[in-house]
Amino acid sequence: MPVDAAYPDLEELLSAIGEAGRRRSEIEATEGAAGKISVYWGWPLESRRRFPLAQTMDLPQPVPELAGKTFVVSGSGRRLREIIEDPAANLGCAVVNPGGTTAQHYTSPRCLFTRFTSEFNSHLAVYADQVRATGTKFHAVIHAQPPYLTYLSHIRRYQDTDFVNCHQLRWEPEMIVNLPHGLGAVAFQVPGLAELMAATVTALRQQRVIVWCKHGVVARSDQSVKRAADRAEYAETGVPPQPMGDNSETPG
Repeated sequence: MPVDAAYPDLEELLSAIGEAGRRRSEIEATEGAAGKISVYWGWPLESRRRFPLAQTMDLPQPVPELAGKTFVVSGSGRRLREIIEDPAANLGCAVVNPGGTTAQHYTSPRCLFTRFTSEFNSHLAVYADQVRATGTKFHAVIHAQPPYLTYLSHIRRYQDTDFVNCHQLRWEPEMIVNLPHGLGAVAFQVPGLAELMAATVTALRQQRVIVWCKHGVVARSDQSVKRAADRAEYAETGVPPQPMGDNSETPG
């Protein structure tokens, strides 16, 4: 987010998260409770009126650089399409405690989940990495399962970053404009494990959108929630009707 931009308030952020979640559902990129959204901000923002209940939670890895910073995260098992109807029931806040090993977890009395997404470790690690590298005060991360791109990632050649970019960026002419850093491809790892977290952090240092092979995509933005959502949508638009150069290869 530009330094001279006016920082959004909590209601603006919740509204943007809800709209992004609804759009993921409209394009069938988040079946059932699949798909996750989180947002990090580094400026003071009052969240206790929306999320008054507090408890201490252990963080999946130490993030001392994020002490005092706040996140809004979708709850495990919640549907992204329902966030816009009742943000407090489907989202929670976390404020990182000094030392970066725990956080205060804030929820609403209407909360419909018991924990954040199991992939919060990847989201948190990406934020810590970006803050160390750029000092950003805002970042959004979205995980979705756009059907065509997820299908394509089952094909072995499309599990390679160079191959994906060579074929997809030439298919739709605006792709290179909207995704000038291209796409990254991360080999399949069991969701939620440290291996996937580490690979995600590394890939998102170069790209703004990556494919979690056989699992979906992850997009990030330091400008807005909707920008991250748009990037996932652009990546899906670039999928050809048939895998180019791979007509004989089936997913596996």
